Amino acid sequence: MAYRFNIFDNGAALAQALAERVASVLAEAIAARGHASIAVSGGSTPKAFFKALSAVSLDWDRVTVTLVDERFVPEANERSNHALVSQGLLQDKAAGARFIPLYHSGVSAENAARLATETTRDICQPFDVVILGMGGDGHTASFFPGGNNLETALDPNTPRGIITMQADGAGEPRLTFTFSALQDARLLVLHIETAAKKPVIDQALAEGKDSTLPIGRVIASAASETEIYWAP
Repeated sequence: MAYRFNIFDNGAALAQALAERVASVLAEAIAARGHASIAVSGGSTPKAFFKALSAVSLDWDRVTVTLVDERFVPEANERSNHALVSQGLLQDKAAGARFIPLYHSGVSAENAARLATETTRDICQPFDVVILGMGGDGHTASFFPGGNNLETALDPNTPRGIITMQADGAGEPRLTFTFSALQDARLLVLHIETAAKKPVIDQALAEGKDSTLPIGRVIASAASETEIYWAP
């Protein structure tokens, strides 16, 4: 298990520091290969980070953005992570970035997963940046405790790509990148906030690969060091 804990006084300080760290890695990738990729998470936690990152000067037309996971809902739905990223990150200087959605209309969730696997295949070999979040139940991406495809999603031998997930705590069916597609990002970040989540991550780190919390298993098994960004 390799991780580094970065603690900030507040969410604003975290957002700025994380935006600078991510922008640096993206710029390095663009300089080295001419393009960069980043997968981000949804929810309310990354909103300030998205705003800070969108204000950074970068060759955004050389950056491809996608989602770590998505609810199986269209962008117009208020619970869509696509909508959150469009409204929060793909603005200001980042408006020129290329975005690849995971949701596809007019097909089943399983077919959408297959389509998303194809459209994202070239950008996750590996990702330059992956930003994970964490729920109070210890889920990350759509790796929910009790999820119907949890073990397949976490199996490092499962091919890179998108699979579906259903779980009692997930609401809608989900589309999620597999662990194999996320775990070797050049920069792997876990972004968490609030005091309530600190005991959860502490438990996950203590339990390691045998954790009952999916985030613990992810951090313990990832090929890349996980940089944890936390603020109360």
